Amino acid sequence: MTALKSISFLTPGNYLDSAPGQGLGETLELFELAEELGYNGAWVRQRHLEHGISSATVFLAAASQRTKHIELGTGVIPIGYESPFRLAEDLSTADVLSGGRLQVGLSAGTPTHIELLGEMAFDGDWRTVDFSHRRIERLFENLEGKYLGPADTVIQSPGNVQRPRLQPYSPGLRDRLWYGAGSQRSTEWAAENGANLVVGNIVAAECSDDFGEAQAGNVNSYLRDFNGEVEPRVIVGRVVLPTDSADAATRDRYREYAAGRHARTLAPQGPRRALFAPDIVGGLEEIVSALLADPVVANASEVQLNLPYEFSIGDYQQIVSDFSTLVAPALGWSSRALAATL
Repeated sequence: MTALKSISFLTPGNYLDSAPGQGLGETLELFELAEELGYNGAWVRQRHLEHGISSATVFLAAASQRTKHIELGTGVIPIGYESPFRLAEDLSTADVLSGGRLQVGLSAGTPTHIELLGEMAFDGDWRTVDFSHRRIERLFENLEGKYLGPADTVIQSPGNVQRPRLQPYSPGLRDRLWYGAGSQRSTEWAAENGANLVVGNIVAAECSDDFGEAQAGNVNSYLRDFNGEVEPRVIVGRVVLPTDSADAATRDRYREYAAGRHARTLAPQGPRRALFAPDIVGGLEEIVSALLADPVVANASEVQLNLPYEFSIGDYQQIVSDFSTLVAPALGWSSRALAATL
């Protein structure tokens, strides 16, 4: 097995419709707990029209003021609803506030709920909007910090004359962009464009009907064809529910949750032939055995704990604690280096 160097978690940041402030506050507290536990990263999903985080950049800007060292990630921002320039401004601002800790996960394609949101988000017919990878490429270009216009172009503001470019400019942010890939085509695009790679518990059955083989094939081709200027990073996400410190009722609930999702792991699903990894539930030995048997996790240096939707903050605290204190050390991970800086 590859030495496990980094662990992170991905949370939906869910809340009650009647108490969003409480739920978002609890998620911020989860980030603080993760830093205390030595996690290398804490990531949030971005979802629209749901009881979750609809603006990852705003949330992570807040999280940057509650933490000091942990990486802060988005997994992922659907680029379809975003202006590549305005999003670049927001990301750069959040990155500067965090001291350069932002990890920006992105996805392309037609965004969810487009039939409801299309007319609200776009001028004109949303069906004419380009939802391709080109939209992400424009974001990449904006984050490079190049000056706009000819060399003699300047803009004036009270007390200042300067050459125009994205402000604030955050050096290095371009190298901390990630693409959430579940198909051969998206994996190839990430490699060609020098984006880091996030893979989770879903992959298209293209080269194989076996989940592990299909995802391992994509990751291997990505590493072979990567075209970036820095060393590529790959994060592997899995739903892992440790039960060591959970009470009997919670253990039963975790197993019921996983059992309710098991049927989808038995064969490709839907017209896109999606393959799903099984959720992993159990005590330390059971979980470690399952993770080592996963060919993608076994060769990963960065593993991400995907927290289920609609669990309670108490569940999340127990899961991230057990994973960092029991499971990750059994896989070779150590928080000593990070803990020494806290």
